[in-house]
Amino acid sequence: MTAQHCSGPLDRRQFLHVGALALGGLALSDLLAARAAAGTENADTSVILLYLHGGPSQLETYDLKPQAPVEYRSIFAPIPTNVPGMDLCELFPRQAAVADKFSIVRSLNHDIGIHSDGGIIVLTGKRPSVLDPTSQSKSEHPDFGSVASRVRGLGPNAIPPYLAVPSQSYYTRPTYLGRHHAAFEVGDPSSSNFAPLKTQISVGRDLATLENRKALLTGFDRLRRDLDQSGQLEAAGQFRERAFELLTSTTTANAFDLSQEEPRLRDRYGRNLWGQGCLLARRLAEAGAAVINLAINTPKNGPEFTNWDDHILNAMRPGHFGDYMRVRLPYLDQALATLIEDVFERGLDKRVLIVVVGEFGRTPRLSHNAQGTGRDHWPQAYSALLSGGGLRMGQVVGATNSKSEFPTEKPFSPQDLLATVYRHLGIDTERSFLDHSGRPIAILSDGRPIADLS
Repeated sequence: MTAQHCSGPLDRRQFLHVGALALGGLALSDLLAARAAAGTENADTSVILLYLHGGPSQLETYDLKPQAPVEYRSIFAPIPTNVPGMDLCELFPRQAAVADKFSIVRSLNHDIGIHSDGGIIVLTGKRPSVLDPTSQSKSEHPDFGSVASRVRGLGPNAIPPYLAVPSQSYYTRPTYLGRHHAAFEVGDPSSSNFAPLKTQISVGRDLATLENRKALLTGFDRLRRDLDQSGQLEAAGQFRERAFELLTSTTTANAFDLSQEEPRLRDRYGRNLWGQGCLLARRLAEAGAAVINLAINTPKNGPEFTNWDDHILNAMRPGHFGDYMRVRLPYLDQALATLIEDVFERGLDKRVLIVVVGEFGRTPRLSHNAQGTGRDHWPQAYSALLSGGGLRMGQVVGATNSKSEFPTEKPFSPQDLLATVYRHLGIDTERSFLDHSGRPIAILSDGRPIADLS
């Protein structure tokens, strides 16, 4: 069996060696061997996380407080949805039309107002041992995507279990689970030259080097076979077969091929990173991926549009923060509403859970300085949206006070949200893994699935 590339067929040895080069020296066969040795479990559920890095304002999205004093209330007007009593931001008309297919949790809270550390507790369920006010922290524990990779293993169609669009968070790592459980970084699916598998494999770049080393590699393998007395090479060969399957799988390649979708559906999602990222996430979930993490920022270039960090910091971000929200929110509305519709129309709403959340919310009271108006970090109250996953849809769970300062009904922690996610993935949160010092660390030490969603 051979794989094709731009210069002709590539045999198994060349193909797998190219894969090792593309993955920074970590051979795919080693990756698969480590996962198999760990004793993974397969399931058919998926989570699509739209992670709004920077902390979106709850008051400008899902908890508007129109009756609050002017210095607190949302700068946007509420609009009704197809669920009586559930209002959303006026820039969310597409979501308003499908509100019966999602639920909002308005009472999430924690106490870390730092981007990286707040993100760590939201994505891992573990509080950092030392907080870093410069937001340069790196996680001491794996995020839920890496945990899913460790427990669930390679998908049934050779789909990587954990993928990130376009790239993984800068502050979470697989840590003691091993680097082979990091997210497979997909890149920007809206780019004209999008080809994630070709990019990872780098066939054209590395083929000449492979040809020059072919004789040496053949001789080295012959020597290894002569020396092997334990049968380990035979097992390694089986993993190489599975690695070759991953990199040459038609199903895997098709899952990444957005050209197979109807142009009208691609237009519905939006021909940008947000829209095509959500469409790709649906395809990957449908193909068997466990977790797809979309780092949803804005497709517009420039430092003032990079994420949801909407307080006025300096002259690089002058003006009213509403100017930036008016750019971002329509992108989010189009991509998210279409994803929800698509998942339900395809009958995937039991298998696929969509979660939309950031690391915290925004200060209820508007802040002002010489550069303009914004809202600062506020972990004491923030919102999340959940759709599908076989959960109860069309409801608001929890509530905050009249100024969205703190929860007044059914307060929930990041661990509660993660427990809900883990339950959908079929992962026992009491299961432990050994950290680098040999201590058993539970997946979650606290947190219960949100009962109102069941």
